[in-house]
Amino acid sequence: MEIRKDITARFGVIYFLAAMVGVIIVVKIFMIQNMDTEKWKGIAKDLKNNTTEIPAKRGNICADDGSILATSVPQYELRLDLAAPRVKRIYGDKSDAFALEVAKFFKISKSQFKRKLDKAFKDGNRWFLIYPEKVNYNQLQKFKRLSMLKKSIFGSGLIVITESERVMPHSELASRTIGTLNKGAFGGIHGNVGYSGIEGLMEGYLSGENGKAIKRNYSGRWINMPIVDPKDGSDVITTLNVNLQDFANNALHRQMETSQAQWGTAIVMEVKTGEVKAIANLGRRKDGTYGETYNFALGHAGCSEPGSTFKLMSLMAAMEHGYVDTSDVFDTGNGIWNYRGQTIYDSDYYRGGRGKLSMKRIFELSSNVGVAKIITEFYEGHEEDFIDRIYNFGLNKPLGLGFAGEGVPYIKYPDDDVWWGPSLAWISYGYEIKLTPLQTATFYNAVANNGRMIKPKFVKEVRRNGILEKEFKTEIINPSICSKGTLGKAQDLLAGVCTAGTGRSLNNPYFPIAGKTGTAQVAYNDQGYEKDGRKNYQASFAGYFPADDPQYTCVVVIVGPKGKYYGGSVAGPVFREIVSKVYASFMDRRENEDELVAGLPEVKAGFKQEIEFTAEELDLELETGDADSDLIRVKPEENRLTANSLQLGEGLVPDVRGMGGSDALYLLESAGLKVRMKGIGKVRKQSLKAGNKIRRGQTIYIDLG
Repeated sequence: MEIRKDITARFGVIYFLAAMVGVIIVVKIFMIQNMDTEKWKGIAKDLKNNTTEIPAKRGNICADDGSILATSVPQYELRLDLAAPRVKRIYGDKSDAFALEVAKFFKISKSQFKRKLDKAFKDGNRWFLIYPEKVNYNQLQKFKRLSMLKKSIFGSGLIVITESERVMPHSELASRTIGTLNKGAFGGIHGNVGYSGIEGLMEGYLSGENGKAIKRNYSGRWINMPIVDPKDGSDVITTLNVNLQDFANNALHRQMETSQAQWGTAIVMEVKTGEVKAIANLGRRKDGTYGETYNFALGHAGCSEPGSTFKLMSLMAAMEHGYVDTSDVFDTGNGIWNYRGQTIYDSDYYRGGRGKLSMKRIFELSSNVGVAKIITEFYEGHEEDFIDRIYNFGLNKPLGLGFAGEGVPYIKYPDDDVWWGPSLAWISYGYEIKLTPLQTATFYNAVANNGRMIKPKFVKEVRRNGILEKEFKTEIINPSICSKGTLGKAQDLLAGVCTAGTGRSLNNPYFPIAGKTGTAQVAYNDQGYEKDGRKNYQASFAGYFPADDPQYTCVVVIVGPKGKYYGGSVAGPVFREIVSKVYASFMDRRENEDELVAGLPEVKAGFKQEIEFTAEELDLELETGDADSDLIRVKPEENRLTANSLQLGEGLVPDVRGMGGSDALYLLESAGLKVRMKGIGKVRKQSLKAGNKIRRGQTIYIDLG
């Protein structure tokens, strides 16, 4: 009985204490919600205000084989907290010594820096900018070893702000298509938001997800304490091929300099897939040099009257309606024809004209009079039938590529206010309409692809840490742009241009080509085709090769050439050079490609974290031993890989042979070198010998293979 009373008493005490705790909790909650509201709101606000973003590393943009086209390299801004308690103890009257060290390091005036430093110290500046330019990783490590700083980095007041700089190892190659970043726009940080080109198109994949950190003050120094790790961006694998891009760029650049033209573009597209393998855009700068100033291939500024390359579309429309066949004969007269008050000329009218010609010869010789007579004879009075057929070809709609600033085609309709008497004739040979060069390429590619029109493709896939995340399939715009009969005749017309017409100088004895030359007068800002007695011309060539088994479509457009201005003599040579190099480098090798041999991966050196990840994915044993540095050199041994730390000499050229392009680029940039990269794969050669002393602003050339 006594035991039961004792137990009951003890439980009573426990219940009482529990009840008291409950009351205290309820009272505390009441106080927080009603009495201490402002206090806790302030604490929550402080926590929110002290939260900062940790930027994610932006993904790489790569060529079709994985070689780097654009990557992010870390850069560092150096600042000093001159109000930190320990800074006062470290510096005191030693600011003169610190100013001397900084002046020597950056090769600047000691007296000027000392004045700025003293003023900032006096004002208690907690955000003093030490040097206006950002430094690379190698420079940062050297700076931290200055005698005034290395005493205690934690308390020295040094603040290092990390930012990313976007670099393109292949310089300007396809730079307008690769795109640019918009510094700090749309809520982004550190200028890490895609603005144009593939950078903008694939922003959602490249950007990743920023992490979060809370700022904490330790001994007068603000430290970021991560609470959510950033998720780095994915890598975007494009359709661009570095070698084909190099061919197109070099061929176009040579002709631009020869003709002193205003701008030009060259496009190479794979017939079956629509993959854009090369897209060069060169504009004339103020200093007379040429560079990637604008994406003329697909942008608004490149949307222009196509001229004679449009004759293919016109005659295909007439053949599709059953009005005309390639053997039908029309009288081109003396090469001059007046239609509704407007005079139409053939290019060789001064020779007296060519008289009666078959439709095939009219196309091969690019007779404006002949094409205009054909179209007006069969469509006058019901012009909408002609335009509707052109619309059915899909030429009145944008390609819908998703790029910012994509050009919008313009093909007027008979009901439009701007339609006038001679519009039908003018449109028939490529005037009073506008197309981008890429739209012309897309149509010609459809003819090469047995009538199947494919949407141009710039991105193949997205990968995260080498693992496929998303694959982009080929998109079909129109499974058949015309009947098989019309298609076969169109292909025959294009082949004839290069064997017996205006493109015969481009014919190659080793492989046949098919295409159409184009020459058009360019209007001066829609104010007419002549200004101060001068005319401006556009030369073009659109075609595909080989003609008997099309693999690639190529379109070249050059605007404002001086001297020669015909498509065959200005744009044609660019087409011919590209075709010759593509054939020599790719097409004659296809039957002799070696099969891939399974075995250990050829990894010689790189970042430890990435090599560890690769080894894990491939289920390979990686023996790191005492390799404790970020960079390691790897040696394959039987069924495993062994690694050693990669030692880097201070101020000396690193040995990057055997490294992948991305790792080599980062290491060389960090060492303070400007990098120019050529080829694909791993580094085979480097222009500067490893171990040589680095000179400020020095450039190193590396060959990949």
